[in-house]
Amino acid sequence: MQKIVVGLIAAVAMTGSAFAADMAPRYTKAPPVVAAPVFSWTGCYIGGFVGGAGADRNSRARDLNGYNAVGDTWFYGTDNSFIGGGTLGCNYQTGAFVLGVEGEAGYLRVRGSALDPFSPFLPLDTRASTAFGDWYGVIAGRAGVAVDRALFYVKGGAAFVNTSVSTIDANPAGGNTITATAGDTRATWALGGGIEYALTNNWTIKGEYLYIDTRETLNACGFAAVGGARFCWSHDVPGLHTAKLGLNYKFDWAGPVVAKY
Repeated sequence: MQKIVVGLIAAVAMTGSAFAADMAPRYTKAPPVVAAPVFSWTGCYIGGFVGGAGADRNSRARDLNGYNAVGDTWFYGTDNSFIGGGTLGCNYQTGAFVLGVEGEAGYLRVRGSALDPFSPFLPLDTRASTAFGDWYGVIAGRAGVAVDRALFYVKGGAAFVNTSVSTIDANPAGGNTITATAGDTRATWALGGGIEYALTNNWTIKGEYLYIDTRETLNACGFAAVGGARFCWSHDVPGLHTAKLGLNYKFDWAGPVVAKY
C-alpha cells in the first residue's frame, strides 16, 4: 500500500511539472528591423520635356523716319508656341535642402505680325513682324526643399533666344517697296520654379514655369526701292512665359541612402 501511495505521489508530481512547463512563457527572438532606403536627390540626370510658350504682351512697331508717317505706331499680338527639348543637370542634397545646376535646350517658335492701319494706300501694304526661335537655351541654378520624394524648387539663370523683327512693304500700290530687318541672339535672364517628384529611385517627373526676359527694342532699317532713302522702324518685343512637363532619369551612382534607427 505504501508503495502504491508513493507511486501515485510521484506520478502527480511528474504531471504537475509537465503542466507547469507547458504554462511557462515562451520567448522568441524578434526578427531584425530592416532599414528602409531613403530617397536622395543627390546625383546627375538627363531628361526631356514638352510644353508651351507665349508672349507677356503685344509687340509694338513705330515708324521713325516717315515712310508712312513719322511716329506712326501700331500694336500686334503673337501666336503661342509648342516647346520641346532636353535637359541635363546635377543636384546635391544636404538635409532637406537641394542645390543644383541645370541646362536645357529646345524648340521654340513664337510668331506675330500685323499691317500698319495708318498706311496711306489700300489695300494696306506695310507689315510689321516679330519672331522668336526656332531654338532657345537656358543655363540655370536650382535651389529647393525636399519633402521625401517631392522637391519644391526655384530656378534662375541665363537664357539665349534668337529674336528677329521686320517691316516689309511688298505691295507697290504706292509705287515703292521696302524690306527692313533686324535680329540678334540675345543673352538675357530667366526665372521660375516648379515641383519635381521621384516616381522611383531613378525616374522623376516635373512641372515647371519659367519666364524668359526677351523684352528689348530692335530697330529694323532698309532702303526704299524708289529713291534709295533709308527708313527705320523701332520694334518693342515682349517677354516669354513658358510652362513644361518633364521626365528625368537620375543616375544612382552612390546607391540609396539607408535610414538609421
